[in-house]
Amino acid sequence: MKLSPAITVRAMAEMLSAQVLGDADIEIRYLNELSKARRGSLIFVDDETLYSQAIYSTAAAVLIDKVIDFPPNKALIIVPQPFEVYNQLAQHFAPFRPLLTQISPKAKIGKNTVIEYNVVIGDDVTIGDDCLIRANCVIATGAEIGNNVVIHPNTTIASDAFAFRKNTDTRSYQRYHAIGRVIIEDFVEIGANCAIDKGVSGDTRIGYGTKIDNHVHIGYGVQIGKHCLLAAQVGIAGKTIIQDYVTIYGQVGISQALVIGEGATILAQAGVSKSLPGDKTFFGTPATEARTYFRGIAAMRSLPDFLQKHGFKFNTNEILNDDND
Repeated sequence: MKLSPAITVRAMAEMLSAQVLGDADIEIRYLNELSKARRGSLIFVDDETLYSQAIYSTAAAVLIDKVIDFPPNKALIIVPQPFEVYNQLAQHFAPFRPLLTQISPKAKIGKNTVIEYNVVIGDDVTIGDDCLIRANCVIATGAEIGNNVVIHPNTTIASDAFAFRKNTDTRSYQRYHAIGRVIIEDFVEIGANCAIDKGVSGDTRIGYGTKIDNHVHIGYGVQIGKHCLLAAQVGIAGKTIIQDYVTIYGQVGISQALVIGEGATILAQAGVSKSLPGDKTFFGTPATEARTYFRGIAAMRSLPDFLQKHGFKFNTNEILNDDND
């Protein structure tokens, strides 16, 4: 999330009544989670296994719960509970704004755009020219929609991120206060009953010309490239990157923080648990290059004949009876 205006580390620390180590005059221009760290960011870390990643990231300053060594041109803000402080700052700079009117007066809607019956549009939403927003859609605070976009009925854009931090002591979960956005580029079409979550601190983005079928869920911070095709009931977990020209068939599930390479095709009902290279076709769970997967299926089908040919004898009825026992 971009802070406007920027704030110095010193001013931020004074607001938090916290100790500063390092350059207190560094300007903080963004509030981000660790995975979205960038120059000018304030991030948080409270897991010792991630201290080095946070300290040596591009972030300008780090909310942290202990004093450790850190490089030049970096600042530490020492607080007892970095996650809670991060969430407080997120709520301070981007407070929750309920949808109290059907179409917010702070929304901007372009020329020749059609808004059908019962659509809800939140604060600071921008919708471009020549769009069609069908009945019963919800477009929540801060979403940006380009030109010539079609969104079919009952779809929700910029719902809260499904992002939680686990408290190992109480085995409970604390929700991140999501401050990211959803950005939908020109000539995108989104089917009915879809849900696209906003980012925790960055943006969820749907690229130019991408087409999405009904009943698709896109998690927080997902980046989808241009001219992709997603069929019905696809689910993409948070922070995954789908590069350009990717085709994903129905009921595919993709785990979080993966990269699907440009031009890849994922066949129906595949389960994707690791990143996949581009310009290949994948199938199965875990998703495997389709030709390899189908050769494996063919080999399994021929296995009984192969075993009998080589003298192995078995009684199918006995096997079935053993299973029933």
